[in-house]
Amino acid sequence: MTDQPMVFEEWPTADGSHIAVARLSMPKALNSLSLEMIRLLTPQLKRWADDSSICAVWLEAEGDKAFCAGGDIVALYRSMTEPHAAGEGATFFEEEYEMDYLIHTFPKPIVCWGHGIVMGGGMGIMSGASHRVVTEGSKLAMPESSIGLYPDVAAGWFLNRTPGRTGLFLGLTGARMNGADALFVGLADRFIRHDLKADVTAALKQRNWQGQDCYAVVSSVLRQFEQQSTEARPESPVRNHFDDINRVMDADSLEEVVAQLNELAGGDGWLAKAVKPLAAASPTSLALCWHHLNNVRHDSLEQVLDKELTLSRNCLSKGEFAEGIRALLIDKDQQPRWRYASLAEMDSAWIDDFFTQLQQ
Repeated sequence: MTDQPMVFEEWPTADGSHIAVARLSMPKALNSLSLEMIRLLTPQLKRWADDSSICAVWLEAEGDKAFCAGGDIVALYRSMTEPHAAGEGATFFEEEYEMDYLIHTFPKPIVCWGHGIVMGGGMGIMSGASHRVVTEGSKLAMPESSIGLYPDVAAGWFLNRTPGRTGLFLGLTGARMNGADALFVGLADRFIRHDLKADVTAALKQRNWQGQDCYAVVSSVLRQFEQQSTEARPESPVRNHFDDINRVMDADSLEEVVAQLNELAGGDGWLAKAVKPLAAASPTSLALCWHHLNNVRHDSLEQVLDKELTLSRNCLSKGEFAEGIRALLIDKDQQPRWRYASLAEMDSAWIDDFFTQLQQ
């Protein structure tokens, strides 16, 4: 165990190459992503990209509860409420999105072992990896609407690339996905039992990499262990309810979509449980998610992250995000006082202003 929030290693392979390892190492905080962690990981990834002896990168986390439960939102709250910390929130988002873009565009294979909780900022890291592994313990979600934010970290990119209308459904509801769900919607690539992790890494170390297609080397190893994991793979509720999700998400306004979702909340199945958080969600957040996903549908990854930086900076200054964190994590009264109590009351100019670039 180490006191460092990020741990870096290099594992030698059979042919003298190296697999670089980055381990999120804040298990008591569910490996929540801090600015310090970003500032350690980003330059390290750049060094590994340029190091010809590194054949692949392995991303993992300390502990069995979480890969990464999201950003360090308590630090973000301080940046919004304490004058001496002003500006830290904008810096966090700027550097986080730079890191996410680096992972998405990395010139070598990145394997992300997404065991346990993978939410918010954790999804930002995992979604960009070339080989995204989920396990029987994976729990993935974008639950930002519950804290007055919106699905960011390139969610405008990856939620728009899910089948049917599942991306908008996941963004509005914050519904939890298991590993099979993540595979179905395209947010994971392989399902492997968590107890096989050491065998997977041993097999990667034993392979010859020089002169090989490194992406194919990784895929062949992961494929082998995925075949040993089929009995542990759960059913996918998102897949099972795909037609229902598409039906209730099909409307011409956010108000109609939310009304159709709320009709499901009275049931007792997975779908009812998935939509229940809507009742407590910030109406502003729901509107931001709706407009953002629609606005960036045809944008590049870089364009999406640029627009998310504008949105997130505005979220830091307008009060809704701070109020959501206060209610959930600071005072823990679970009674957020949202600016607008419902979508029907909301002023469209309030939402439009979030998409306007701040003057530097």
